[in-house]
Amino acid sequence: MKVNAAITPTDLLGKIERLWGLSAAKILAIESSFDTAKGAPVFTVEGRYTTRGWTDWTQGFQFGSALLQFDATGDQTFLGLGRNRTLAAMDPHIGQFGTHDHGFNNASTYGNLLRLMHEGKVPADPWQRRYYELALKLSGAVQARRWSQTSDGGGYIYSFNGPHSLFVDTIRSLRSLALAHQLGYALWEENDRQVSLLDRLHAHATTTATYLVYYGEGRDGYDERGRVAHEAIFNVSDGRFRCPNSQQGYSPFSTWTRGLAWAMCGFAEQLEFLAALPAANAPAADAAPPSPINLYLKAARAACDFYIDQATAADGIPYWDTGAPNLAKLGDWSSRPADPYNPHEPVDSSAATIAAQGLLRLGDYLKREQEGCRYWQAGLTVLDALFDAPYLSTNSNHQGLILHSVYHRPNGWDFVPPGRQVPCGESCMWGDYHAREAALYVQRIARGQPPLMFWGIGT
Repeated sequence: MKVNAAITPTDLLGKIERLWGLSAAKILAIESSFDTAKGAPVFTVEGRYTTRGWTDWTQGFQFGSALLQFDATGDQTFLGLGRNRTLAAMDPHIGQFGTHDHGFNNASTYGNLLRLMHEGKVPADPWQRRYYELALKLSGAVQARRWSQTSDGGGYIYSFNGPHSLFVDTIRSLRSLALAHQLGYALWEENDRQVSLLDRLHAHATTTATYLVYYGEGRDGYDERGRVAHEAIFNVSDGRFRCPNSQQGYSPFSTWTRGLAWAMCGFAEQLEFLAALPAANAPAADAAPPSPINLYLKAARAACDFYIDQATAADGIPYWDTGAPNLAKLGDWSSRPADPYNPHEPVDSSAATIAAQGLLRLGDYLKREQEGCRYWQAGLTVLDALFDAPYLSTNSNHQGLILHSVYHRPNGWDFVPPGRQVPCGESCMWGDYHAREAALYVQRIARGQPPLMFWGIGT
């Protein structure tokens, strides 16, 4: 990508204000027309949100979007909407043992509500606070119990595919463990054995960094620094790593760009969280054996460098997979802006919404280093493209906010408009949520306010 070294957060405020104006109507349109009895809204088909009955992993993004809208604009309508819908519909997600999605569903709803109270944006109410805290404590413990041991003494939160499967997506589910740990909670196993949620967080992140992110160190024939695999497969009998795999990407040996984005954002955010922990809980950077901080930073840097240097078009928007078989038909695609209307391979704007936040957070974390400036400017460059045509959805009849996302290309779930060969023109709930989250992050910085952190500044 071509990083704009001159753009500033203030330069984006006009686009961000426009985004919130469009966002409000779209949130209300979904609320008025979507039947939640059918599940959670996942992605749009001809501009209308529809469901895909898998794990309802996007419901927290739906109601969390309303809470972000309130945070950004102060419109009480969206506070009431987000809070009421959370209380009415999110209870089943607290005790959902069958998925790895607690960091998506519960941190986006109960977590945002608690954060808003911590930040003084909603009145402090002891009973509401206690309810949100209890939901987050239990969510973290439930997520941490979905656990597989590895042969090296570590482990991971396993995906809904089963105990053999580690998804890179789950690096963002660590939000739930972090919040529960911050609230003083633990996982209680048989015989009152207490399991530290912070220890589980570190074990999972370490396994993810070790087996799903590549560092150009000769691990296999496709070991290119910064490449990310979607899934790691382990032998459940002895916990040994067997191979990389991919569910939603093109192959185990190419990079599904949304998986890359999850790694970028997840590792950067955990670095921020660890830096905010009290000194007694935070691992030292020079600890022996190698500190988690050093490993997470290594993973974040590698993934962000790969995104900037190899995974995207010139404007910072990626196609859905770096090994997509028809990319070659686009010629020198990386030297020009992404073309969502091309006839060969779809772009994935949702990967860009997630990746932008990872770039910004890593850039801020490394702000004392020249390298940090590069990541920061790259994040702003991506958002500059996303918050404008052809990605920002200005059509009042379209319920999506950010256009040209892809859900599951191998399964063929994405809508292909008549007369076209590949999906385009549609939105997804995680892409819209993360666009709002990134917009709020930059808006706060531009206005001299505390940065957006999932645990809440000053808690």
